[in-house]
Amino acid sequence: MPHTPNEITADLIRRLLLDQHPDLAHLPLRLGARGWDNQMWRLGDDLAVRVPWATESAADILRKEHTWLPTLPAGLSLAIPVPQRLGEPSERFPHPWLVTTWVPGTPADLAPVTRAASSARSLAAFLTALHRPAPASAPTGRDDRGGPLALHAEQFTGGLATATDLGLIPDPDAVRTLWEDAVTAPPWTGPALWIHGDLHPANVLTADGALCGVIDFGELCAGDPACDLAAAWNLLPDGAAELFHQAYEPAADPATVRRARGWALIRALGGIFVGEAGRHNRPGGKATWGPPAQAALRRLVSTARETSAAPPLNWPAPSA
Repeated sequence: MPHTPNEITADLIRRLLLDQHPDLAHLPLRLGARGWDNQMWRLGDDLAVRVPWATESAADILRKEHTWLPTLPAGLSLAIPVPQRLGEPSERFPHPWLVTTWVPGTPADLAPVTRAASSARSLAAFLTALHRPAPASAPTGRDDRGGPLALHAEQFTGGLATATDLGLIPDPDAVRTLWEDAVTAPPWTGPALWIHGDLHPANVLTADGALCGVIDFGELCAGDPACDLAAAWNLLPDGAAELFHQAYEPAADPATVRRARGWALIRALGGIFVGEAGRHNRPGGKATWGPPAQAALRRLVSTARETSAAPPLNWPAPSA
């Protein structure tokens, strides 16, 4: 991650607030989290300041959230951050920054979903409400998110080979078979729908084992809903994917479910790499991403084998 040369500090944020939004500058300020693109600082009890530290992409992300989050369909069943103020680039800090509402909860890579049924229904209701036709001016997905799954074939194949060489994939043939089924599924032919685009465990929040919020809409775009439906395997515990698909409306057709499994494989493989980098203290690594990614991959392969004549997979439980 190419971070800004100067470390983000509470003093810097306080001065930015004094310069542009002085009515907020007196509120207590403390670091909330260091994300992939932005740092999150909690401001008082109800607000947060998102400040880019991976400079190029983060600036676009914050402007996108400020512009588009207020236009999303009404009735989202899980809490999301609501932009309040946009900080403009200045001599003090050369990038935009954002004040949003604070969404309480714990990221699911730290506190996984354990209440399967209620969380499956909550996630299905959230995506049912979100997946509405987007306007023609809506942003397109970065890195082809929400586009044809085949655009990611080379990336996935290379990533799987590398992960296999590192001993991170117990049964690469089963994973490869599942990917081939997903990538050859008929493409999405419906309208481009609003999608979150980045539903992995670090971007959803839990409380008492249940989903309670969705954050980081930096990948918000219009496209194939299968990209989001992957969350049924990436976020929910064993056995909950079927509950999710029963509650999601309108019910996804078989081709969309196949593509969704492909997107879930991509997300799981990415999480495994980020987790492995974290285990070895490499830049950009987050050790907490590894276990849920391995669990998702095991879940995906096991689900596919339940519908085939293949013997059950003895996939080891991920280590913490």
